[in-house]
Amino acid sequence: MADALKTIAVSRNIPFIFKASFDKANRSSIHSYRGPGVDEGLNILKEVRATIGVPVLSDIHEASQAERAGMVLDIIQIPAFLCRQTDLLTAAAGTGKIVNVKKGQFVSPAEMENVVLKIHEAGNDNIILTERGSTFGYNNLVVDFRSIPIMRTFGYPVVFDATHSVQLPGAAKDKSGGQPEFIPTLASAGVAAGADGIFMEVHDNPSHALSDGANALHLDELPKLIDRLIRIKNASA
Repeated sequence: MADALKTIAVSRNIPFIFKASFDKANRSSIHSYRGPGVDEGLNILKEVRATIGVPVLSDIHEASQAERAGMVLDIIQIPAFLCRQTDLLTAAAGTGKIVNVKKGQFVSPAEMENVVLKIHEAGNDNIILTERGSTFGYNNLVVDFRSIPIMRTFGYPVVFDATHSVQLPGAAKDKSGGQPEFIPTLASAGVAAGADGIFMEVHDNPSHALSDGANALHLDELPKLIDRLIRIKNASA
């Protein structure tokens, strides 16, 4: 998957970071697949980094994972549900690596300045913020695209997560649902609103994905969407 995505990115001369989770600790059900675990997962990401030659990103859920993750990852991600956890933020900051924080579904974009200050006060100014939608009643999210320019005023890049934004949290009872048909629309709006990058879950067979398949973009659809986003970016420059 990393090789296929790199090929698409390189052919269009755009930067690409590969993301995969070694542990999905916030799955809806205790029976859901969580991932290969920290040891095997970091080894896989290390191999991807070395053999495919791309930067790698993964998320941590506990402060104790930060040091080990920092030895492999180029970017450490803080999950949206944990974006206010001070110990987790400062542990990630302490690695010296870039820290990408997903805006919680339950916080306003303005409140993310406090998150930025926690990382900054821990001695790290390598920060990215990611918009991924806000809670809108039960089992639904809505994106307020004002959040992109608001969070950019903090002085750091802002990424738009176009696939988790179409997620329907918990809508399938023991797992989340999704509306992937709206990924191109939201991704286009994110670029038009000034996002510095786009985060997308991509899979060559979403219906068989072990995680986030309901809100993933099919690999075959990615080239056309990337070309569309490039045109929007150039038109709004």
